[in-house]
Amino acid sequence: MSLVAGSNERFIWGFKLKPVTSEQSLTLVPLFSYPSHQSAILSAAAAGPIAASGSSDDTIHLYDLPSAASLGSLYQHTASVTALSFYTPPSLSFPRNLISADAEGYVCIFDADPFVHLKTVRAHKKRINDLAVHPSGKLALSVGRDDCLAMLNLVRGRRSFYCRLGREASLVRYGLDGEKFFMATEDRVGVHEAEDAKLVTELQCPNRVLCASPGENGLLFTGGEDKNITAWDTKSGKVAYCIEDAHKSRVKGIVVLTKNNGGVDDPYLLASASSDGVVRVWDVRNSMKEEKANPLAEASTNARLTCLAGSSIKSLKQARAISNGNLSEDHTAQKNPE
Repeated sequence: MSLVAGSNERFIWGFKLKPVTSEQSLTLVPLFSYPSHQSAILSAAAAGPIAASGSSDDTIHLYDLPSAASLGSLYQHTASVTALSFYTPPSLSFPRNLISADAEGYVCIFDADPFVHLKTVRAHKKRINDLAVHPSGKLALSVGRDDCLAMLNLVRGRRSFYCRLGREASLVRYGLDGEKFFMATEDRVGVHEAEDAKLVTELQCPNRVLCASPGENGLLFTGGEDKNITAWDTKSGKVAYCIEDAHKSRVKGIVVLTKNNGGVDDPYLLASASSDGVVRVWDVRNSMKEEKANPLAEASTNARLTCLAGSSIKSLKQARAISNGNLSEDHTAQKNPE
């Protein structure tokens, strides 16, 4: 399992999560650390052996995680790259598409093998704060500073829905099954039906939410200015459990290492990053039992971290071979948006 963290200081950090002496002992081994951008890194994404970072220097940088090597940059954006998301079909080990958003309201769609620009779509009138790709890979949601929610048809490469929210949303995420999506505005997170955007329930957080990640069994993990990591039962709208004082400063990134997105055998691991520069890995089962949960592993970067992404590490060559042997008509259709 690998983690990638970006910072205000232009540096990108890569870590590999490895066992030490027993199944209960883990360590974060550094993979790489270097100034990959000319200004602050705002977003990161990872899938299989590939990771990407977006910066206020208007570029996207790509990384091969197993070899800790740079794969080059993408220059399609003319404004800060504010959000990134890979789409990886369940049957593949290599991402199929990369979706990126910028501060001018545009979304770019890339074929991820090789990285070829397919389409640019104007999704918002102002800066895009966040985007989320549906598990099917056919749709994406985005929220922006124009106080609007947009839906993008990724197959046809166009905006299919656009509505005013009445207030600015800073974050949007799909659930693992794609039946619901979560939208954060300040200290509240709305749980919506994906089919018609109907509000199911609203989660009232103590402070502003800065990051979130869906978990199994209908859980949603949130982090933010309260320095905690909170697991919400999205069916009841109540707190399932909480890792209090997970960091000394704001929590800026959360990655849930589940079987669905991490390819690991243990679905109970969670990683977090804070603006205090520390990346930590937790066993969420301990937070249910203990008053004060202790991290399984941690690493300090001595930087102001802004984002965190995670992925299973596999050989780039092996992942591409598996992907090329398992393409279906549904997946290849996304390489040619109309």
